[in-house]
Amino acid sequence: MLDLFTDNICERVTLSGSHRQQFNHSSFTKSEFNMAKVLTAIEHDLGGLQVKRVLPHQEKRMVGPFIFFDQMGPNDFPAGKGINVRPHPHIGLSTLTYLFTGNILHRDSLGNNLEISPGDVNWMTAGKGITHSERESFEVRANPHVISGLQCWIALPEDKVEIEPAFIHVKKQDLPHSTYKDVMMRLIVGDAYGLSSPVKCYSPMFYIDVVAGEESTITKPHPTHETAIFVISGKIEINDQAYGASEFILLGENEHDITMVEGGRFIMLGGEKFQKVPYLHWNFVAYTKERMEQAKGDWKNGKFPTIPGDDKEFIPL
Repeated sequence: MLDLFTDNICERVTLSGSHRQQFNHSSFTKSEFNMAKVLTAIEHDLGGLQVKRVLPHQEKRMVGPFIFFDQMGPNDFPAGKGINVRPHPHIGLSTLTYLFTGNILHRDSLGNNLEISPGDVNWMTAGKGITHSERESFEVRANPHVISGLQCWIALPEDKVEIEPAFIHVKKQDLPHSTYKDVMMRLIVGDAYGLSSPVKCYSPMFYIDVVAGEESTITKPHPTHETAIFVISGKIEINDQAYGASEFILLGENEHDITMVEGGRFIMLGGEKFQKVPYLHWNFVAYTKERMEQAKGDWKNGKFPTIPGDDKEFIPL
């Protein structure tokens, strides 16, 4: 998971700034939304890198398995500057990086070393423990460039939290696509509308990129799943209420249709509600405080695996 640092920015991974905060089972109000509600993002300026974080939110801990949601950018970097996230660990989750513009170089302790391009799926499952870094290639850093995209963490279910780490990268042309009238969809992860993504996930979920023309109506894929919309461009309407770009809207239980008031693009995500909400601290997701403390100690004591070719530095806890 790209944790948003530039060359001269202090390493803060899970929550921006210098604050380290632990969210647990009692940190959030237990709200049930019967109608659409905007979850307001917290904006951060990390040395010129603009980040808008929606999840975790005080009013909604998770949406399906999604426990972390960041909008990154758009950020303009001059030549010689850019994203440079040193090696750091994860447990208990999968990370999803999905870019709109720009390229990011991913490396991890499984030996993967590849560049993420717009529309591709970069899906890393930490399981019992993985280390990775996010940087940029020589060619990208050598020129002025723009980075824009979304970053999510997906909590693993309790019975899968200690699985072996894994990684998959799927090119955009290999993802399921659907076109009907003025609606185009790309299924990134999960199952929806009779399509299945090749990305292996561990609980019922969906993550869909949608482009639609004015007056188009899209019905959410699973009536009983928690569902949210992130508007990238254009305007949508839910129950006669309009929403615009950069708004993250949590749909009510009885709300199923999204109508395009103005043609544009949005991400639709969600999944089956977790009955047990895990702990989240720094880069770790766990179901017990003891496992969380173990992970923290393992990182401090150098027990996580290292990244081949990128093991000379790391982000301290």
